[in-house]
Amino acid sequence: MSINSSFLKEMGITEWTSRDAAPELAQTILAAEVSNNQLGEANSELPAVAEVQERRSSGIWWFFGNKPQGDAEILFQNTIRVLGLTPQEWSWKNPADKFNPEQLPQDGTPIVALAFGGAAAQKLSGERDGLPELRETVLAINADGAEDLPLIATFELNQLLSRPKDRALFWQDLLLAKSVLQNI
Repeated sequence: MSINSSFLKEMGITEWTSRDAAPELAQTILAAEVSNNQLGEANSELPAVAEVQERRSSGIWWFFGNKPQGDAEILFQNTIRVLGLTPQEWSWKNPADKFNPEQLPQDGTPIVALAFGGAAAQKLSGERDGLPELRETVLAINADGAEDLPLIATFELNQLLSRPKDRALFWQDLLLAKSVLQNI
């Protein structure tokens, strides 16, 4: 079982498989998981086969909201790890800061924005609805030069710590953001 699988299982979330992975690689990984389970080595790592696949950046993630601290920061770092993002592929931004179009990558790299909490989502999108209505919808950032940037509203990290049931919904929001990013 991979370390990402462990994090997802701990959160009560079913792991998904990328459609971009080569079919042979998926079969090799599945065979390795089966052999590991048959040997009773549930905690052993998968073979380095997955590392053979060349990693390519799928875009940039912008995270908006109150900067996480303590356990919320650990949850956020685990989220980054599960998404497989490098430090160059994500950044934390304050929703109160004025948007500068020069922040956009000049090479056309796709960007998806994730707003943690209803207040951040409302500030960025200009919508007045609450978080339950804004979730599961692809919004747009309401700023000059950023109208084409997709925005996904999700729960504040501290709320996820106090209400673990919402973690599955948070995972759905992450999957929506990942899907949007892949289709830009």
